[in-house]
Amino acid sequence: MGQLQLWLAVLAVLSGIMAQEDLYRKVFVFRKDPSNAYVVLRAKFEQPLQNFTVCLRSYTDLTRPYSLFSYATKAQDNEILLLKPKPSEYRLYVGGKFVTFRVPEGGRDWEHVCASWESATGIAEFWLNGKPWPRKGLQRGYTVGVEAAVLLGQEQDAFGGGFDVYNSFSGELADVYLWDMGLSPDKMRAAYQSLRLPPAVLAWKSLSYEVQGDVVVKPRLREVLGP
Repeated sequence: MGQLQLWLAVLAVLSGIMAQEDLYRKVFVFRKDPSNAYVVLRAKFEQPLQNFTVCLRSYTDLTRPYSLFSYATKAQDNEILLLKPKPSEYRLYVGGKFVTFRVPEGGRDWEHVCASWESATGIAEFWLNGKPWPRKGLQRGYTVGVEAAVLLGQEQDAFGGGFDVYNSFSGELADVYLWDMGLSPDKMRAAYQSLRLPPAVLAWKSLSYEVQGDVVVKPRLREVLGP
């Protein structure tokens, strides 16, 4: 490698790596614990969100709190937040308020989660590994802002920053999607099974992202689909 190529490679690492690619059968590996690393997701929102669905797959042995998906605006740092405060619990935040979904403690395996919310009824849905949990009420009538910073691996306590490394994610993330609508039960199950899905604002198979810090894109070690 020539000096110019080497310098460009170092500059890319220091300034963050921008990419847009199909990440099918690939994962983000967050290598350190705790960590200040994260992935910025780039998306263009046409209008404020009255509904949304976020889905992703995670693999970790963490037992402390960690953030999976953080969507912040300048007005509200927890505009949308998917957080796992302990092994037996997930929290979904909308507009700074949250509901809790209690789950069995994982067996050190991949977990696929989908969370959806609709403003008109305030209904929040949570699906774990293709199965629905009891629905709950959250922020009826609220509108999610769209000038947002969307991050994986850190919880934003300020727009685009304010991280607490002890809420950081360490492990592997994959199959990240965000829709500006609620998904039907059939599509929730299809997301778990990695089947054909509706067009999304953020889609794993055409993801625009920027890596900040110690995060590596690697092939999956094995298939993670369930029955």
